[in-house]
Parts: sequence; C-alpha cells; structure tokens
Amino acid sequence: QLQLVESGGGVVQAGGSLRLSCVASGMPILTFNAAGWYRQAPGKQREMVATVSRSSGITYADSVQGRFAISKDTADNAVHLQMNSLEPDDTGVYYCNFQAFTKPMRLDDVWGQGTQVTVSS
Repeated sequence: QLQLVESGGGVVQAGGSLRLSCVASGMPILTFNAAGWYRQAPGKQREMVATVSRSSGITYADSVQGRFAISKDTADNAVHLQMNSLEPDDTGVYYCNFQAFTKPMRLDDVWGQGTQVTVSS
C-alpha cells in the first residue's frame, strides 16, 4: 500500500508563509487520481482545505481561496500546499490524503500522519 510522508509544518507569525509537502512511496503509481490537504483545529471537525483531482481539477475552501495554492509534482507522487498570508484561524493539524491506482483495479486511498501548523497573532 502507498505510504505518505508529510513535512513542512511549524510555527509562524500571522502574515507569514509555510509550504507543506506530502510524498507518496511504497508502490509504483500507475495513475494519479486525487490528493488533498485537510485540517483539524482543536475541538473542531476535520475540514477540506484544498484538493486536486484528475477528473475535477483544483478546489479550495472559501477561507483559504487566494492565500493557499495546491500543486502536484509531474511525477504524480507528491503534492504540496503553499500557504501565504497565514492567519491564526489556519492553526491546526494538516493531513494529506492521496489516492492513486497502484494496480489496474486497485485504488489506494491513504492518509498521512498529520503535521502541526501554528499561526501566532
């Protein structure tokens, strides 16, 4: 099964930037299907931040539109999230989700372990 390694979280002041990365490994990827970043703040449900899909393109949560940018490597094994103009409300644990066919009829749908992003005011 695919495995994900996330990196790039940390502590930043409001207005600053961070870049999160998520690299998939462990199995050859035949076809990329979709990937996305989700976040969970303390006491809140996990919410979608940004997704990139082979079929439907890129989607952003309204709260990050214009500030965040999701991108995918041409090798289809990594997805990144550039976060600019960070706000305290962006604080949370950010999780990567990655979906890819590793065999003709097998879709791997995996989650990363999460990386903490803390934005101080």
